[in-house]
Amino acid sequence: MHSEGDFKKDGAGAFHEKHSLSIRIWHWTTFITIASSLVLVLLGSTMFRTGDNVSLVQEQLERKGAVVTKDQAWSVAHEYSDKLWMAHKWVGYGLCFLLFSRFIIELAQPGEEKLKLKIKRAMGFKATTPAEKDERRHYLIVREGYLVFYLLFLVMGLTGLGLAFEHSPVLKDIQDPIKEVHSIVQYLIYTYILVHLIGVVRADIGKYQGIVSGMIHGKK
Repeated sequence: MHSEGDFKKDGAGAFHEKHSLSIRIWHWTTFITIASSLVLVLLGSTMFRTGDNVSLVQEQLERKGAVVTKDQAWSVAHEYSDKLWMAHKWVGYGLCFLLFSRFIIELAQPGEEKLKLKIKRAMGFKATTPAEKDERRHYLIVREGYLVFYLLFLVMGLTGLGLAFEHSPVLKDIQDPIKEVHSIVQYLIYTYILVHLIGVVRADIGKYQGIVSGMIHGKK
């Protein structure tokens, strides 16, 4: 197990930690799945939004000689939107599974790779120079940011399940607040990921070179 001395010895390399194969697979699978969820949300909220496509359906059918009412056109447009949101629901199930698997991975991780112990070790490190203090503060902000991400992830997963089982007697009457919370939290997660990507790229081309490749091959 690493000690306080390891944190001090690493210096600017404190972020160059070893990543297990399970964490690396989880990290990139989660990134791809969340990115897929974002794409589906954007498509469902823009190009495939039912109300915006009703007139288009009517127009296209009229060109083919068919005359349909607005309600009939709405049904056709809504069918495509429904398929998109159904895909989003299945991606959501995948994210819930990934969240559950992350807790299992954390329990199975070697002691030195557990997030809780990494934070504890950094908090226990006695910084003596300004550089060490900055490094310690930066490290803690990033690691504690992960905890915020997992909390948001949990809320998004629970509210997503609440929406997926909307016909449940227990959940039927609270769908509006569940939907509102789900919408807010998912965009907070997308924002976090954007900030995370920018931060990682800046770090990799600056002081902490190699952290991106480290998450690929697992080495420090």
